[in-house]
Amino acid sequence: MTFNATTVAAAAAHAAQASAQQLYADIDLTKLSWLEQMWAAWYIWIDNPIIATGLMSFLLHEFVYFGRSIPWIIIDAIPYFRRWKLQPNKVPTAQEQWECTKMVLFSHFTIELPAIWLFHPMAENFGMSTWQVPFPSWTTMLPQIAIFFVFEDMFHYFAHQALHTGPLYKHIHKIHHKYSAPFGLAAEYAHPAEVFILGTGTIAGPILYCWYTRNLHIFTVYIWITLRLFQAIDAHSGYDFPWSLQHIIPFWSGAEHHDFHHMAFTNNFSTSFRWCDRIFGTDDKYREYRARITAQKAAMKNKSKSEREEAERNLIAEIEAEGLRAEAIAEGSMPASKTVKVQ
Repeated sequence: MTFNATTVAAAAAHAAQASAQQLYADIDLTKLSWLEQMWAAWYIWIDNPIIATGLMSFLLHEFVYFGRSIPWIIIDAIPYFRRWKLQPNKVPTAQEQWECTKMVLFSHFTIELPAIWLFHPMAENFGMSTWQVPFPSWTTMLPQIAIFFVFEDMFHYFAHQALHTGPLYKHIHKIHHKYSAPFGLAAEYAHPAEVFILGTGTIAGPILYCWYTRNLHIFTVYIWITLRLFQAIDAHSGYDFPWSLQHIIPFWSGAEHHDFHHMAFTNNFSTSFRWCDRIFGTDDKYREYRARITAQKAAMKNKSKSEREEAERNLIAEIEAEGLRAEAIAEGSMPASKTVKVQ
């Protein structure tokens, strides 16, 4: 189904004057899918499209974010899964999880809630469909979501690099780097300004696409937001399983890619894909590290488990020391010639 500008504009004007019941007066709801019927029922029940969209958008974000984080909290509490943890000696404590949760909730309610609440009027102003049913087809939605992924990844790459420079790092991005071994909940553990800056890449893609094509439904945006949250939380999980997506899709970043960024401070600035880092050469230290890991495993093949673990700890400590030095140089607290040691 195509949503053109005239139809959406007329619908928006009608929505401002009519009750939610009247929005669907000309639609036979019994011919819709179950999900489309529930969608219409929500708007009829709330009886105000702006409140209905704002409330649904915020609740979706909270349910997906914390719902996806809970399995990682459980995994962190089970020693069996340490074999797949990228930094096995750094497991978040309950206190760290709670401190992280408080900061995340603060950002959600002070930054994301107002932005989400204003999304409906802004979206409809750009021609986005919200309360309308039926939904667009999968053949319409999938290419749109793919475009959003690519746009966000490129936006995040350059914005993230900028946040690693001087005052932007010292006063904003440093908060997110509190954890050199990230965990799922820490995906949105950040300064409110960073939440706004990097969040722009997530929402600007749909807004610009809608402005240009006048053919986008907020249901598509919800799918995109859900996938983006899954990606961000999984990338911060700290685990690399044999079935993780990066082992299926070679150019997918995943936790193994982003965990190095937190550990070493430099390299791997992108989110979903690896190609920006490869094209611009910001994965050189990461690739060197992976080569050393492979060589170390081959050399330690016949060594005891304790010896292999000790060698792994030493390598991680070396990379982390280099990261601390790079971090100090970035925020201007250390000259480039000085070294840092990690105990």
